[in-house]
Amino acid sequence: MQDSRQGSGNMIEERAADTSKQDERLGTEPLGRLIVSLAVPSVAAQIINVLYNIVDRIYIGHIAGYGDVALTGVGVTFPILMVIAAFSAFAGMGGAPLASIEMGKNRYEEAEKILGNCVGLLLIFSVVLTGGFLIFKRPVLYTFGASNATIVYAEEYITIYLIGTVFVQLAVGLNTYISAQGNARIAMLSVLIGAVLNIILDPIFIFAFGMGVKGAAFATILSQAVSAAWVVRFLTSKKSVIRIRRKYIKLNKKTVGKIAALGVSPFAMQSTESLVVITLNAGLQRYGGDLYVGTMSILTSIMQLITIPVQGITQGVQPILSYNFGAGKIDRVKGAFVRMVAVCLTATLLLAGIAVFFPQIYVQLFTDKKELIDLTCQVMPVYFMGITIFGIQLGCQTTFLSLGEAKVSLFIALLRKVILLIPMAVIFPKFMGVMGIYRAEPAADFTSVTVTVILFIFTAKKILRNTGKNDMINK
Repeated sequence: MQDSRQGSGNMIEERAADTSKQDERLGTEPLGRLIVSLAVPSVAAQIINVLYNIVDRIYIGHIAGYGDVALTGVGVTFPILMVIAAFSAFAGMGGAPLASIEMGKNRYEEAEKILGNCVGLLLIFSVVLTGGFLIFKRPVLYTFGASNATIVYAEEYITIYLIGTVFVQLAVGLNTYISAQGNARIAMLSVLIGAVLNIILDPIFIFAFGMGVKGAAFATILSQAVSAAWVVRFLTSKKSVIRIRRKYIKLNKKTVGKIAALGVSPFAMQSTESLVVITLNAGLQRYGGDLYVGTMSILTSIMQLITIPVQGITQGVQPILSYNFGAGKIDRVKGAFVRMVAVCLTATLLLAGIAVFFPQIYVQLFTDKKELIDLTCQVMPVYFMGITIFGIQLGCQTTFLSLGEAKVSLFIALLRKVILLIPMAVIFPKFMGVMGIYRAEPAADFTSVTVTVILFIFTAKKILRNTGKNDMINK
């Protein structure tokens, strides 16, 4: 028994020695250089990842004869895609910060238990989501804003997409564990491979093979399959600091509980995006019609183009925050936070500012129909006004998540969308007509950023101060 424990300990020590240079730089390398080295590939990965859906919509919107209607139909499927992504975030973003914290404490076996349980959760989610949405897809799509004119395109796209749910879950959910090790470039490559393949296959399937909307869906799931294979291969190789091991895939109640406690925040953030789109689409259909629902399909795509790069910055900095928090290096946590918020705010000011002052730059990517272009350009400056300062909230929320503060992070995730935006999107149009739906977005954004900053000032200081005291006691 003693020999077994000693052998296990030697294995962990040997593995830690082999990989220490890779993850220890999170706690030793100068912050500015470290943040750039992790954030730039992470931003690139997030931008590339969003191209899966964005590129589909760009090509679909330019299908001769029915591109605008098909684009609206595919836009209706967006809430389902977000729910699928939310479950991958639940397991991936719920576990990756915990794994980083454990690595900061040199507890690699615990980090691998978290990774293994994440794999088990993602496989279960894949089966449940695929079966559930395939059975109830038609009533769900009508609920999400489909009309008799757009339902056929929505069904064509989502039916094929759902077949590849397992690939989406593994590719997106497990890639966070590559980033958590400080391997941002590898994480970027895993996304880049699939996205480039998708860009190549889209025009072939949609136009050359004449498959239309179905071709876009086929191109997406094939590309995600390649990304998933790349991610799994890396996480089972000797290049990975922590690896997928069969013995840890079996779910452990305690480990799943830890993942769930932290994962509920990113899950709420992404899944409520679906609820938001459902609410907005239903209101736009009621007060405006298909053309207004079409604007939301474009607006949500542009919202991704703006917020996803910023989320890439936060995901790049997250391992630095978690690792150093686990190692008790509070000054590095503070330094990384300040730099992250500054960069995030600059990014949202710039990217959302373009949408506010030069909306046609974005809109013309998605459609060539003049009526849809004109209407979208009219509403976009209103819709994106509050996103200009949204980088502050993303920075604060990521910090709470990185420090393992599940409850606070969950509240912030729910605040903007569930507590503020959805009620406003229902109430405002009763007094302002269809434009009230678009005005609800900036009202919710400004309010949530203000509340988040106040909450962060009072809460974060207490967390870091207590951690600093505990670290001194341990010494």
